[in-house]
Order: sequence, then structure tokens, then C-alpha cells
Amino acid sequence: MSGPSEPGDRAREDELSEGLATVRDRIDAAVGAAGRPPGSVGLVVVTKYFPAGDVRILAGLGVRDVGENRHQEASEKADLCRDLDLRWHFVGGLQSNKAAAVGAYADVVESVDRPKLLAGLSRGRAERDPDGALGPLDCLVQVSLDPPGAEHRAGCDPAVLDELCERLAGTEHLRLAGLMAVAPLGEDPAPAFERLAGYASRVRARHPGADVLSAGMSGDLEQAVAAGATHVRVGSAVLGARPRVQ
Repeated sequence: MSGPSEPGDRAREDELSEGLATVRDRIDAAVGAAGRPPGSVGLVVVTKYFPAGDVRILAGLGVRDVGENRHQEASEKADLCRDLDLRWHFVGGLQSNKAAAVGAYADVVESVDRPKLLAGLSRGRAERDPDGALGPLDCLVQVSLDPPGAEHRAGCDPAVLDELCERLAGTEHLRLAGLMAVAPLGEDPAPAFERLAGYASRVRARHPGADVLSAGMSGDLEQAVAAGATHVRVGSAVLGARPRVQ
């Protein structure tokens, strides 16, 4: 993309550029405060409900990792932006009957929370890449940080984390790349992310290549970086408030 041509596009580019710079500054400050090497935390910009035009502007601003929560929206945007050098992260809850379809376009699936998803993701990757040129699909196991029985519980129970990781690691066309989690609602995220760091250390001891830790969003990225996140997933702090029409 050479740059927007309409006045509205130029204004939107200015908005996104400012939001992106602010978030990158926050990440850099958090990395420094944690005593971690510069550049050790990546940014996935979550574009849920925002148009493909915003994705194109973000790509022009240097964004390479884009996250989506919903299969239909993600599939459409990936198709509209297939000429761009992007890595598409599926970060939302995934239905088993959509797993193969997601595996056919996603570059990273961050929300693997049960074994039932594995066969579909594997099939989708194989159909997209029959010659194996792309290699296996990177998958993150989403582990719950919520207390048992919480209304907004998301991710696999920590008690079955090791088993799910083993099954994912043994599934053809898939690669166990690490873990993902969302901080519990209404709680201090710092202790939750510390628990996540412990889970990640345990998984890496058995699977040394599973070194990705995706955690932290617009409101809690600093705490996630302090706990060792390698990627943060940010939407509103870059893109602004979600559109009213969804």
C-alpha cells in the first residue's frame, strides 16, 4: 500500500499512527521496567469489528501481526488483504465445526482450549498447505486464569493443561508454540499473569520450543510484560472505540 488517497483515509492514518506509537511506547517502557531486552515483546493488533481498510493502513505503518476474534470476519479480511505481508492470529473462542476453516487461513491459532479442535485445525492446515511448504500451524493453548466456576471462564482448566499440550504436540500439521491467556475480569491481573508464567515454565520444561506467551491487552499489557509475555494483543488502544454497528 503506497498510502491513503482520500482525506478521510489520511485522517484515519494519523489516528492509527498515534495510537500505534503510544502502544509501542508503553511496550518499550514495560520492557525496560522489567529489565528485559529491547524488542523482546511483539504486538498483535486486534482489529475485531474494524474494516479491512484499517488493516491496510496498519500494514503501511509496519504492523505485521493482526488478530481477529470471529471466524467469518477473519476469513473475509484475510481474503481482502491477501496481497499484504501479514500474519493472521485467530484469538477468539473457536467452535469445533469451524476449526478446519480457521486452520485454512490462520497463521497462528491462539485459542486452542480442548482436544476436539485439533483434528479440524490439522485438516485445515493440510488442505491449505498440501506440500508442507509452510510448515505446521502454530497453535497456542489457551489456559484459564479464572477461579473455578467463574461466569466468564475461558481456556482450558490448568489441571488438564499438560495433557492438552501433549496431544497438540503430537498432532500432525500442528506445532505447540506456547500459551495464551486472558486476565480474569474485575481482578488484579498481576497475580494471574504470574500464575500463567508458572504454567508456561512448566510447559517449556517438557516442550522447549513452546516459548510463546501471549498475554496482556490494552488495559493490562504492562503487568503481562512484567510476567514474561512475549506478545501482547491490543485493539482499542490502537484503533479506538469499537464501531457501534457490528
